[in-house]
Amino acid sequence: MTTTPTQPHAAATPQPARSASPPGRAGMTLAAAVAPAVWGTTYIVTTHLLPPDHPLFAALVRALPAGVLGLLIARRLPRGAWWWKAAVLGTLNIGLFFPLLFVAAERLPGGVAATLGATQPILVAFLAVIVLSERLSRWRLAWGVVGLLGVGMVVLGPGAVLDPIGVIAGISGAAAMGTGVVLTKRWGRPTDVSAVGYAGWQLTAGGLVLLAPALLIDGVPGRLDAPGVAGYLWLGVIGGLVAYTLWFTGIRNLPVTATALLGLLSPLVAAALGVLVAGETLNPIQLVGFGLALAALAAGQLTGRPRTRKERIA
Repeated sequence: MTTTPTQPHAAATPQPARSASPPGRAGMTLAAAVAPAVWGTTYIVTTHLLPPDHPLFAALVRALPAGVLGLLIARRLPRGAWWWKAAVLGTLNIGLFFPLLFVAAERLPGGVAATLGATQPILVAFLAVIVLSERLSRWRLAWGVVGLLGVGMVVLGPGAVLDPIGVIAGISGAAAMGTGVVLTKRWGRPTDVSAVGYAGWQLTAGGLVLLAPALLIDGVPGRLDAPGVAGYLWLGVIGGLVAYTLWFTGIRNLPVTATALLGLLSPLVAAALGVLVAGETLNPIQLVGFGLALAALAAGQLTGRPRTRKERIA
């Protein structure tokens, strides 16, 4: 891999978060929303296209080749402190999140796992106070709770079982990615690195964390047909490099809690594809929950009602 010479210090300074105008912010929000929407296709792609019983291998293929592709496109390697920062972010957002997600999915009904994942916006709201020194947004926190309730209504069934290890894995996975989201916002991105390169750093780091567990636990599928290849390409190129490039760009330019609320799209897209592709149906309670979750992620992009002078003094 070749690298282009850059000035040693100024080029490595993280870029500050930008304040987007309302029209620009709307476009960035829609672009960032593509990422969780694409991630919502993971379940249907995995069950309909990929070889069975190889979830960690699928996570590895989703991360490492896409990360290397991002490095080749950007032709930038981390420098200085960014070696360990990229490793930390890649581990939290990908290397830890994926295995914990699969443990939760294996030990819990899918609806329970999805509901635990929907706690991430609430966790991010509190982490932003601790890590970013932001004031707690009660508006977005409230809509995070509404979104969690809505997702629960869509995906939880009457036979939901709470396995302790699965619950711990589900909450830990949400906490890992939530922490990664907040640290991504805090550390920014070096000025000489493109969004694709930044995503490539994290995907490569996360893929390297997944390499040994995937090969030792899952191994390589013995038979791979054309649908399997198509599924892996979708997960790696679109669900990996493209989605994470858009996601990290959104985190950088948008309020972090608002961006986290976009993650509610993942279980909603998965439920919608279950109806469209797998022939599933949604009952009236699920439809109400679907509407609540959509309302929550939309309202969470707003700032809420400005407080009056009297309220601020009080």
